[in-house]
Amino acid sequence: MLIYDLIVIGFGKAGKTLAAKMAMQGKKVALIERSKAMYGGTCINIACIPTKTLLVAAEKGLSFEEVMTEKNAVTSRLNGKNYATISGAGVDIIDAEAHFLSNKVIEIVSGNQKQELTAENIVINTGAISNILPIPGLTTSKNVYDSTGIQNLDRLPKSLGILGGGNIGLEFAGLFNKLGSKVTVLDAADTFLPRVEPSIAAMAKQYMEEDGIEILQNVFTQEVKNDGDEVNVVTKNKSFHFDALLYATGRKPNIEPLKLENTDIQITDRGAIQVDKHCQTSVSGVFAVGDVNGGLQFTYVSLDDFRIVFSYLAGDGSYTLDNRKNVPTTMFIAPPLAQIGLTEAQAKEQGLPYATKEIPVSAMPRGHVNADLRGTFKAVVNTETKEILGATIFSQGAQEIINILTVAMDNNIPYTYFTKQIFTHPTLAENLNDLFAI
Repeated sequence: MLIYDLIVIGFGKAGKTLAAKMAMQGKKVALIERSKAMYGGTCINIACIPTKTLLVAAEKGLSFEEVMTEKNAVTSRLNGKNYATISGAGVDIIDAEAHFLSNKVIEIVSGNQKQELTAENIVINTGAISNILPIPGLTTSKNVYDSTGIQNLDRLPKSLGILGGGNIGLEFAGLFNKLGSKVTVLDAADTFLPRVEPSIAAMAKQYMEEDGIEILQNVFTQEVKNDGDEVNVVTKNKSFHFDALLYATGRKPNIEPLKLENTDIQITDRGAIQVDKHCQTSVSGVFAVGDVNGGLQFTYVSLDDFRIVFSYLAGDGSYTLDNRKNVPTTMFIAPPLAQIGLTEAQAKEQGLPYATKEIPVSAMPRGHVNADLRGTFKAVVNTETKEILGATIFSQGAQEIINILTVAMDNNIPYTYFTKQIFTHPTLAENLNDLFAI
């Protein structure tokens, strides 16, 4: 049996960063990854980086083939860079499938070869996988893809159906619409973007429809089948025909290959690995980080999980999940839609003394400079404590502007500060001056 100080299962953001850090401190570390295509984790290979690369390339007006070539070049480059960086830090990278034999014993399998490993500390970093709804024919019909498969098409579908109106589905809707596909979103929910300020959600839907994307709510898919090469989506009220279908119905923690039944590791009722404030499971010395522990499924949250575990293993353990503050989000539609904190409805529901203000991009000089007047800024503040309760930024550059507000909220900077903050001009961020003049 091979003995390590630390074993990390999975090459995602939290695990790879921890592996490198601990190895550089002189620890004997193994990182186990079952697929060479996943060196660096989900974000780099099949999520954030390739999808945003596709979008930027599409916005440049490149052809479908050129867009795919660009995406493959970027992911390949970063995949190799991650391998070199982590192995260069002194980590043993093992290409194998891993599962538990007991609380602290891992068996790795590569072809016909098996090996047992153990360590004082083990980190589960296996990410999430596509959630597959029990729709007959969904996984057996031709030209039906999840969010990974849709990135590897060899030709652009003339028509694309998308099951699901969440972040993943809408981002791909915008991307393939930009590339020239006729896109139809089939959403079972009765409300478009239910967690977004209603007026802004309506605006986002209007823009997508103006761009040529068809968005249908309350659509319940009963069956998926093929008519030749076409995909026939049978719903409660009618049938739809597409050249390709993407199912973007959420992602769930990837725990099945781990054989956790051989351990005392507890699972939540939502199928995630249960962790405490240190990201430690119910087995002492075994941690779960990133998407697999049921937290928000973002790379930057996974990175924060690394900070928590590193604080526990190599520091004083003072940084925990209890210290995590505000988490901003951005949906990369056109324009990007970023949020942080509470919506107006949530502030009202909590009985807080609040006020709101909204400024359309059409009232902002930079919007005219950009020749893009779409979008709006909205803020929610506490009128008594002067704290920023939440904000929605729907405009070009929203993914950057939201980070300014994150810093302010995390450091309890009152919203009144923004009324005298000096910003460069002409920028969209400078409109925070007027937004917070409430």
